[in-house]
Amino acid sequence: MGELIRIAGTADVKPGAGMVAEVNGKAIAVFNVDGAFYAIDNTCVHRGGPLGEGDVEGDVVSCPWHNWQFNVKTGSCLNNPSAKVTAYEVTVEGTDIKVKL
Repeated sequence: MGELIRIAGTADVKPGAGMVAEVNGKAIAVFNVDGAFYAIDNTCVHRGGPLGEGDVEGDVVSCPWHNWQFNVKTGSCLNNPSAKVTAYEVTVEGTDIKVKL
């Protein structure tokens, strides 16, 4: 059973964008898709690029290093269906974005 940990405020993640948060020594990418928040591992499985710094279009983020694409809701990789990053359960409490770790 995971613990809910605050990773950002809702105002910190602009609509259609992402950011990187450090939680317990782990880098997590947080995204705002039409007012809903999603969190996945920040590290691209291809070459380790920072997904939280990538361009977001709809619910897909493109890694800024080599353009591998991931669904921010599921962590699934569009370039390689057998690859994925961990997607975290997100809860919003007031203005706090929390993930279950």
